[in-house]
Amino acid sequence: MQEFAFSNREVALLHDVSASIQAFSDLNELLRFILKKIKGVFKIEGVSIALHDPSRKEFFFIRTVEEEDQRDPEDAPQMRFPDDFGVAGWVFRENQTVVIPDVEKDERFSNQLNLQQNFTTRSMICVPLATRKDRIGVLYVLNKIKGQFGDREARLLEILAGPIAISIENARLYGELRQHADALEIENQRLKSEVQSRFDLHGVIGASPAMEKVFSLVEKVINTTTSVLIQGETGTGKELIARVIHYGGPLRDKPFVAENCGALSENLLESELFGHVKGAFTGAVTDKKGLFEMADGGTVFLDEIADMPPAMQIKLLRVLQEGQVRPVGSSEIVEVDFRLIASSNRDLYQEVEKGRFRDDLYYRIQVFPIILPPLRERKEDIPALAAHFLENCARKFKAPVSRFTPTTLDMFARFNWPGNIRELQNEVERAVCLAGPDKEIGIDCLSEKITAVAQDESFESGADLTLQKTVQRIEKKMIVDALRKSRGNRSQAARTLGLTRQGLLNKIGRYGIDI
Repeated sequence: MQEFAFSNREVALLHDVSASIQAFSDLNELLRFILKKIKGVFKIEGVSIALHDPSRKEFFFIRTVEEEDQRDPEDAPQMRFPDDFGVAGWVFRENQTVVIPDVEKDERFSNQLNLQQNFTTRSMICVPLATRKDRIGVLYVLNKIKGQFGDREARLLEILAGPIAISIENARLYGELRQHADALEIENQRLKSEVQSRFDLHGVIGASPAMEKVFSLVEKVINTTTSVLIQGETGTGKELIARVIHYGGPLRDKPFVAENCGALSENLLESELFGHVKGAFTGAVTDKKGLFEMADGGTVFLDEIADMPPAMQIKLLRVLQEGQVRPVGSSEIVEVDFRLIASSNRDLYQEVEKGRFRDDLYYRIQVFPIILPPLRERKEDIPALAAHFLENCARKFKAPVSRFTPTTLDMFARFNWPGNIRELQNEVERAVCLAGPDKEIGIDCLSEKITAVAQDESFESGADLTLQKTVQRIEKKMIVDALRKSRGNRSQAARTLGLTRQGLLNKIGRYGIDI
């Protein structure tokens, strides 16, 4: 290969083109700059780039500096032609530079591709543009003003073709990344807005006095980072309230991570909360961050914390006291800072008295306690909750919204809902499936447990019941209600009913009550 000694202007051109790779992120501005530089150094009338579109098997011109007063490339119509056509097609296919002193004598040239009216191509050099991955197009220089094109100019263009191709590829990738990042940011903002509106306090359904007390407590703690303990029966919406507190408070833009302490074994729970390093145990093939570290700056929600094993309670207490975690199998300490919201379906104070929960951890996490009432203590909210779940089912099944008959709503109000709001939600979905489209939901769509309780509570005058059976039914109902209100605490239920604990146990056995 023949070597050439380039002039200072040509060396400066090489430098400027190479430097432009980092200087520009906009593809049009980048090419405008590079091609202007080439036009000035080569003393030519025009310079253009045709990029290859593999999906359409076409070239398309990027028009830049054939004329100083041309329209902006974004405003001009884009000229496309097949990728096997003309000089560009030959150069791209053969991956070779071509020098044509007189285009009229070269059968590969087509005058159909002159980029501008009143512009006639007389001579050209066409160079392939390629990166390490693939060829991306061709570079033209057109009409040398004095003299003819030669090997010197062709060699200089071949050297320039490398950084030009890299510049184009980088600008393309940058543009794609920016578009992707912008799309992600828009989606992120949309999801944040959706999440915050979804977990807005005003979106929690409830107008009963019991829920008004809960709302009052939430409003007092929501703008702080105080630790919160939420207690309530299964299905009362403890995680929903936790999310309301997080997304309505000062940490709303930070992570919210949740873990059910009763769903995992002790070893798995430790790995989930604290993380682990590669090789810490069988199956630990990579390092893994724990939830405490992932939630740094945000909120950790520990659901059913009463089910946490005693050894894990000690480790959690240390994290809360020192703000440090040590991943399983690691000797390194990781600093963490998070807000803790814990929940339990059992009375944690009673768990402490029974020796099943550490008292020092209990006093650490119950800084601000919130007790959620069971659904049977807020029956005024049942119609609104049922209507809400009915609308959700309509959206889920893409069906018209049905309605409950008054008798159905009365049945809902009579039932005590041991599974609380979650059980009501499931009952509504089941009823919607049975009712079918465009139909009122009557009592025939309800499960037997709902209708059986309502029938069992029917003591209208004239009913075919003896005094003894009526008294037994009333007694059984009072015992069941007392046990549910005491959350299964038989001693407390006995005191409420005015019985001894043994007397209550005898009646529970007699009536076959299982709570």
